[in-house]
Amino acid sequence: MDTRPTLLVIAHGSRDPRHAATVSALCARVRALRPGLRVEVGHLDFNAPRVPRVLERLAAEGVRDVVALPLLLTRAFHAKSDIPAVLREAAVRLPLLTIRQADVLGPSSLLTAALERRLEEAGLRPGDRRSTGVVLASAGSSDPEASAVIAEIAREWWRTAGWCAVRPAFASASLPRTADAVRALRAEGVRRVAVAPYVIAPGFLPDRIAAGAREARADLLAPVLGPAPELARLLLRRYDGAALAHARGDLAALSA
Repeated sequence: MDTRPTLLVIAHGSRDPRHAATVSALCARVRALRPGLRVEVGHLDFNAPRVPRVLERLAAEGVRDVVALPLLLTRAFHAKSDIPAVLREAAVRLPLLTIRQADVLGPSSLLTAALERRLEEAGLRPGDRRSTGVVLASAGSSDPEASAVIAEIAREWWRTAGWCAVRPAFASASLPRTADAVRALRAEGVRRVAVAPYVIAPGFLPDRIAAGAREARADLLAPVLGPAPELARLLLRRYDGAALAHARGDLAALSA
């Protein structure tokens, strides 16, 4: 009998059908990397099944331990507030089910490796790094901690990867926007500008990033992270961390 906790990947959800399809493809890659691990997907909004319904089904099937992993790149409102609230409410209704929330995905060197993979797929050559400035374009958040994390990731990526420059940009809530960041790099004399979307799945805000890249005539626009192998490995790393803490008794279960 497999006693490993079930992995519940919590996606935000979107009206854009590409979002759910991308999340499904990512979870399929996770299953392929860890045969036998039960991986479920629940959505906060727009798509079915919603997180509470997935947890109810798992409890009815006799599952007793769940690691709930937010499919988020920063610790913003969803990770700090609404996901814990949804999980706490479920824990009250399902007292036989132990639910533990794993860490968000970022920051991680695996994410920057996935970004570099996507840039190479878009046509960037290894010899282009020294003459290329990168716009690290995220969805954006009103949470200043999340925005600061994006800025720090940009600084560290520039420091360690050999880019001419790396600048943060945001599709919403914070400034600068993608087009403005591209233009700023041009004004500084950067020869080649690439836009790297720091987002997992397609949707409204990633489309806004792409539009900004086209508007400012960026030389290169990478695809979203999607089911990148590095991202699948990162999900398992976060799952393993939560499962190990559970086994040691270091991570408290969610409760009312």
